Amino acid sequence: LQVQRATGIGNSRNILVTASDPSGFQLGVSQDVRGQINFLTKDTGFYQLCLDNEQNHFGFMQVYLNFGVYYDDFSMEHKQPAERKELNDTLEAIGVSIQRLQIHTFHMWRFYNFARMRKGADSFLLESNYNYINRWSMAQSCVIVLSGVLQLYFLKRLFHTQTSGSQKC
Repeated sequence: LQVQRATGIGNSRNILVTASDPSGFQLGVSQDVRGQINFLTKDTGFYQLCLDNEQNHFGFMQVYLNFGVYYDDFSMEHKQPAERKELNDTLEAIGVSIQRLQIHTFHMWRFYNFARMRKGADSFLLESNYNYINRWSMAQSCVIVLSGVLQLYFLKRLFHTQTSGSQKC
C-alpha cells in the first residue's frame, strides 16, 4: 500500500493499517507512507484490512492498494508417489521452465505495480506543489503591484500643490 495524496489540517501522509484473519486475530501492522504486510493464510473466510486516518484530522487520503497471493508448495509433484517414472524428460523440463517463467512474470508484474504506485504518489505531490507555488506567486504579484500603486500615489501627493484663491509670492 502507498498513500498517494493527503489533505487536512495536519496534512500527514502516515496511515495505520492492520490486517486481521476471519477469527479477528491481528496478522500484521504497517504504519508508514509505504507499507507492506505479509502473512500466511490457512483459514478460509473474510480477511479484514483496516485503514486508520487518525493522524490526518479533518481531511481525506487517497491510498493505492495492491494485493498479491503467493502459493507455496502448490505443485502436484509433492503429492504423487515417489516411485513415479518420468516418461518424457523433455516435457518435464518444459513444465519446470513454464512454472519458473510464471513466477518471474508474476514478480515482474508486482514490481511494475510498485513502480506505478510510486509514480502516482510523486505525481500528486508535484501537482500539490505546483498549485501551492502558483497561489503564492499570484499573492506576491498582487502585493508588488499594490505597493507600486501606493508609492505612486504618495509621490504624487508629495508634489501636489494646493491651488487657492490667493497666491503666495
